Amino acid sequence: MIMKSDFDKSTLIKVINKLSLRMVELTDDTGEFSFRAKNGRLIDNKSFRYWEWTAGVGLYGLWRYYSLTREQRILHSIEEWFSDQFSSNEQVEKNINTMAPVLTLAFLYEETGDKKYLPYLENWGDWIYHELPRVGGAFQHVTLGDSHPGEIWDDTLMMSVLALAKIGVLLNDKSYVEEAKKQALLHIYYLQDKATGYWYHGWSFNERSNLSSVFWGRGNSWATIALPELVAVLGLGPSDSFYQVVQLSFENQVRSLLEVQSPTGMWHTVLDDDASYEESSATAGIAYGLLLGIHMRLLDRHYHAAALRAVHGLIGEITDTGDLNQVSIGTPLGKNKESYMNIRLSTMPYGQAMAILALTEYLREFY
Repeated sequence: MIMKSDFDKSTLIKVINKLSLRMVELTDDTGEFSFRAKNGRLIDNKSFRYWEWTAGVGLYGLWRYYSLTREQRILHSIEEWFSDQFSSNEQVEKNINTMAPVLTLAFLYEETGDKKYLPYLENWGDWIYHELPRVGGAFQHVTLGDSHPGEIWDDTLMMSVLALAKIGVLLNDKSYVEEAKKQALLHIYYLQDKATGYWYHGWSFNERSNLSSVFWGRGNSWATIALPELVAVLGLGPSDSFYQVVQLSFENQVRSLLEVQSPTGMWHTVLDDDASYEESSATAGIAYGLLLGIHMRLLDRHYHAAALRAVHGLIGEITDTGDLNQVSIGTPLGKNKESYMNIRLSTMPYGQAMAILALTEYLREFY
């Protein structure tokens, strides 16, 4: 394990590199994490090499690290990933989760100006704006193998809404920008608990309920990440009314998150149940959101100590080989606490990436 006492800039860089190297080599040799899409495409959800949300979050972790350090090998790795995907003869099934890599693609286009990326951005933007099913005006959480009729999930903010917003900004398409803002507001309305500020995993328009009263850790972390990211992508300032609503929602959540942080610095997979296991991807996402919010001045420095406790907790869960322990595998919308507490743990690309995001955002303070 990485020793917390060796916590400095050079150690952070070494740990981030270990996490990223391990992330890109992950694969499923057992077939447990593999499945076939409707079009017959085989997908290994544990691998970084497939166009799915797991790799999409991974790419964004690498992108944020590149944007800070300007390490060309990271940029080349991202470019190579997309080059491999675009040279494949396999067609990607468009849905909420498969849009996740498009966020990094949009940043890559902005960075390089390479016109070969533009048709992909235009196509994905057109699809999500015109074709993705809505329910109650909100994006239905359509995924590979399940259209989840009548359901919206908090994952959607990270997987699709950020990408739509970024495409809207790059293409100067106000309709895309306004749709992204609308989706954020609808998800806040239906999924954020007014009493606690925590987020429910989903809402069913068919059941007219959140299906359970569970506050899932990683689901909450998607909101902790996506809300400040959305403000940043849209380039909004404090005088903007959307900024003000998002800031209020964001602070209502993180204020309560501090109340359930474990003494180890971690958060539990069921936030308000200490009997549930401590979960690393949730901790990483929350730590990243806290630090990003502070650096953007959406949050004051009051939250910094909690963010650092979380970073220290994460460091303790990273092995010498770069595996992030205590990461729950893909989690469907559950109906009770047990359905979340029984999700098993495994090293996953998104866990690696969320730790990279958190450590990179902390690394920013050393520059």
